[in-house]
Amino acid sequence: MDFKQLRTFLTVADVGNMTRAAEILNLVQPAVSRHIKLLEEDVGTELFERHRHGMVLTDAGKSLLGYARRVLLELDRARAEISGTAAGNVTGLVSLGLLPSTVDLLSGPLVHAIAQAYPGIQVRITVGYAGTLLQWLQTGEVDAALLYGAERSAQVQHTPLVQEALWVIGPPESELSPKRPVHLRDFAGKAFVLPSAPHGIRTLVEQATAGMDIRLRISAETNALSVQRSLVLGGHGLTILPPIAVADDLRTGKLVGAPVAAPGISRSIVLALPAHRPTPRHVQCAVDSLIQEARQAIEAGNWPEGRWVYGQQAP
Repeated sequence: MDFKQLRTFLTVADVGNMTRAAEILNLVQPAVSRHIKLLEEDVGTELFERHRHGMVLTDAGKSLLGYARRVLLELDRARAEISGTAAGNVTGLVSLGLLPSTVDLLSGPLVHAIAQAYPGIQVRITVGYAGTLLQWLQTGEVDAALLYGAERSAQVQHTPLVQEALWVIGPPESELSPKRPVHLRDFAGKAFVLPSAPHGIRTLVEQATAGMDIRLRISAETNALSVQRSLVLGGHGLTILPPIAVADDLRTGKLVGAPVAAPGISRSIVLALPAHRPTPRHVQCAVDSLIQEARQAIEAGNWPEGRWVYGQQAP
């Protein structure tokens, strides 16, 4: 097993086609086939099922996939860090995990800030829900991530950044308004589109409704923010989200929203780093830029309902 074989394996797994993988890798197709064959001989089993229309991972191939990605990620990190150390610069590969509700707000300014301050740092932005990002952080697939305060692990250290209120969000005909806070009990029996459990927002909503002894009617569940938004726009129900998640729709009037009246519902967004691994200098530089951009977004008013709590104890 060597790195070339692993890179070929990942490319074929991603595109599902030998010919396309050969084009991407700038190899002839027989070389791609040979890499896969040698790798299968090494691990002692087939990694792909060969179908007429492409290559499909076997169970063994699926198991190898995560390991292969981590191996090549570590190799890329080492190569970038070592080349920068030799030149006396801050360089390296940094993989940062962002939540779907924050990626549009932060990714552009963050990449720009790092490029200006640390041109030797390569940035990878990975988007996922908190539970997935936590797993990737634990396995080393991301170096740092934004998580919800409820996502806890002994392997991860948390630093609170932002506290934000959740709103009831709906189409214009719902007549919700930021100036008129609403009570969740007023929505008992109404249709809601919510994330599936154990998503952090779903947990917060269930805790709040249980405390008020009310039950919302769930018309649909989804763990994709884009689908959640689309269903609400299509009139399939209301939802509960931080306003930053649909800020453009609120600004243009495609959606409207109202804060939940006292006691309200809020979530904490924390910066998460591995607790038992040292933080390399280039990762810390990227993390410092992430903190700075999050704070500037709040100070500029671009993060609706966001309150800066950096340095406070995580809940």
